Amino acid sequence: MSVLVYTESEGGKFKKAAFEVASYAKEVANMLGTTVSAVSIHGGDASALAAYGVDKVLEVNDDKLTTFNAKAYADTLKQAAEKEGANIVVISSSADSKFLAPLLAVHLDAGYASNVVALPESTSPFKVKRTAFTNKAFTITEMSTDRKIIGLSNNAFGLKENEGAAAAEAFEPSLNDEDFAVHVTAVDKATDKVSIADAEIVVSGGRGLKGPENWGMIEDLADVLGAATACSKPVSDMGWRPHGEHVGQTGKPVASNLYIAVGVSGAIQHLAGINASKVKVVINNDPEAPFFKAADYGIVGDAFEVVPTLIEKLKEFKSNNA
Repeated sequence: MSVLVYTESEGGKFKKAAFEVASYAKEVANMLGTTVSAVSIHGGDASALAAYGVDKVLEVNDDKLTTFNAKAYADTLKQAAEKEGANIVVISSSADSKFLAPLLAVHLDAGYASNVVALPESTSPFKVKRTAFTNKAFTITEMSTDRKIIGLSNNAFGLKENEGAAAAEAFEPSLNDEDFAVHVTAVDKATDKVSIADAEIVVSGGRGLKGPENWGMIEDLADVLGAATACSKPVSDMGWRPHGEHVGQTGKPVASNLYIAVGVSGAIQHLAGINASKVKVVINNDPEAPFFKAADYGIVGDAFEVVPTLIEKLKEFKSNNA
C-alpha cells in the first residue's frame, strides 16, 4: 500500500503544486509507515520528484491525454490507485484537480476533503484540518471511508525536501471512448511570466489605476518581485485587463504568500477570493476602503506616488543584496 499523488505539469515541466503535494504525501506516508507513488501525465523528469520524497513515478504518455480531460484523468488515477493499492490520494487545489476530484471519488468510492491546510490531526480516526466559509474559519473533518482523497490548498504546506528513489515506470491506463465524451477543442493560455495559480506573490490592480494605460506600474512592481499580475472584477469587466486575471470569489482564488492590492477598494467578493493569502498589503488613497480592515499592512496614499517609490526602493534593496 502507498500514498498516491497526482503531480500536475505543463509543457513537460512539473508545476510547483506537484512538489507541494509530493511533500505533503511524504509526511502522510511517514505517519502511516508506507511509501509515495506519483502519477505523472506527460510530466517532467521523474528524478525532479525524488527531492520531495516520491519513491515511484507512474509515467503516462498516452497522446490522448496531452490536454487535460477531467473524466479521462480521473479514470487514469483510479487505475493507478488500484494498481498501487493506495487508500489515500493527494491532489492539489488547482482548477483541474477540483474538476477531477469528484469523478475520482465516485470511481474509488472515496471520501473527498477539499481545502486541506495541514497534516492529518490523527490517522485513526483520520482527521484533517480544512478552511471553511471562504477561508474565514477552520473545520476538523473526520474521513471514515476506506479510501480518501485529500485536496491540499495551494501554498498551505510548502515545499519540504525529503529524498526518495523516484523510480520511473511506464503506466498505460485502459481508457475507452466514454472517457473522451467531452473533449477540448482549443486552449487559450495567459501569457503572464508567472501564473496566478502557482505564484507566491501576486500584485493586483483595481479601478484606482484610472485606466489601462497605467497598468505598466503594476507590471513593473510584479517584475521586481517575480510576481503574477491580477485585477479586480470591475477592471476586467471594463476591458482594462483580460478576464483570466480577475481574482476573487467569482474569479480565480488566490492563496499566495504575499498579495499586494493597488487601488482595490476591497469588495466582499474580492476579499473572499484572496482571503487564503498569508500576507495582504493594500495601497489606497481612501482610508475608509474596506480592504484596510482585512489587510495585514496598509498604506494610505496616492498609488501613482507610492508604487514608483516602492519599485525604486525594491530595486535598490535587490542591488545592495545581490
